[in-house]
Amino acid sequence: MKIVFLDRSTLGSDISLDGFKQFGEVITYDSTKPEETLKRVKDADIIITNKVVINSETMDKSNIKLICVAATGTNNVDLKHATLKKIEVKNVADYSTSSVSQLTFSIVLKFMQKLEYYENYTKDGNWEKSDIFTNLDVPFHELADKTWGIIGLGGIGQNVAKIAESFGCKVNYYSTSGKNFNTDYVQVGFDELLSTSDIISIHCPLNEDTLNLISEDELLIMKEKTILLNLGRGGIINEVDLAKVIDKKELYCGIDVVSKEPIESNSPLRNIKNTQRLILTPHIGWASVEARNRLIEGVISNIKEHVL
Repeated sequence: MKIVFLDRSTLGSDISLDGFKQFGEVITYDSTKPEETLKRVKDADIIITNKVVINSETMDKSNIKLICVAATGTNNVDLKHATLKKIEVKNVADYSTSSVSQLTFSIVLKFMQKLEYYENYTKDGNWEKSDIFTNLDVPFHELADKTWGIIGLGGIGQNVAKIAESFGCKVNYYSTSGKNFNTDYVQVGFDELLSTSDIISIHCPLNEDTLNLISEDELLIMKEKTILLNLGRGGIINEVDLAKVIDKKELYCGIDVVSKEPIESNSPLRNIKNTQRLILTPHIGWASVEARNRLIEGVISNIKEHVL
C-alpha cells in the first residue's frame, strides 16, 4: 500500500509520522503546488492532505482509494466527485477544541489585563523608580459579570462557553444555522448579541450564510470597547470594513483566520493605524502540540478503518 502526504509541513516538523509506516510505503512532500498534485498521487492508494486541493481531474487520472483530510474541513476535496468515483473521504473532528479555546482566552486576557504594558513597565526599570508600591497607569478589567456572545455553539463554542462561565461571564449565543437549540445557554437574535455583548467570539464554519456575516453595519452596532474574536474561518468578518471601522471606533479584535492565507502584504488588516486594537495570529488556534498529535492519531485511525 502506498501513502502520499502532500503537505507535511503544515503539521510541523516536531510531529512524528512514524505511525503511518505500519500500512506500507509512505512518501511525504513538505508542500505541493496545484500542477504537482496529479503526478505525486497518480499511483497512490491513500493520500493525506491538509490544504492541497483534490479535484475531479486528480481523481479521474489516479487510483486513489482513500482521501484523508488532516483537518476537520473538507472544502479542499470535490466530495460529489469522490462519491461518484466511490473514493472514501475521511476527516478528523474535535481534535482542536482545547487548543482553539485556549487561544480564544489568551487573546481576550491580553486585551483585558493590559499585561504587556505592565510587563514592559517592569522590564524597563520603571517600577523601582516608583514612589508607591503599585502602578495603575492603564486601567484593566475583570471578565466576571461581562456578557460573552458566542456565534456558533458547536463543540468549540460550547467549550468556550463553559470556560467563560467559570470566569463569571453571562453567556449568550447565536446559531448561524438556526438549528441549534442548546438550552444550557441563552439563544438570542443576531443584532441583540452584537449590541449587548462585551466579548463576541466566532466559532462557526464559513458558508453562504456566514460569508461577510459581520460587515460595517454589524461592527457599528457593537458597543464601544467590545472585544471581537474570529477563530472560525476567514471571510466571516469583512476585513475591509473591519480595517475601516477599527480606526474610527474603539473596538478590540483578535483575528486568527483571514480570507486568504497566508495573509497578503496588502491586506487591509496590515494597514490599521490603531494597531493596539488588533491582534493578528497566523491561523494557530488549531495547532497546539497536543492537538496536532490528536490529529495524526485521528488520521491513522481513519486509515485503519478503511483497511480493515
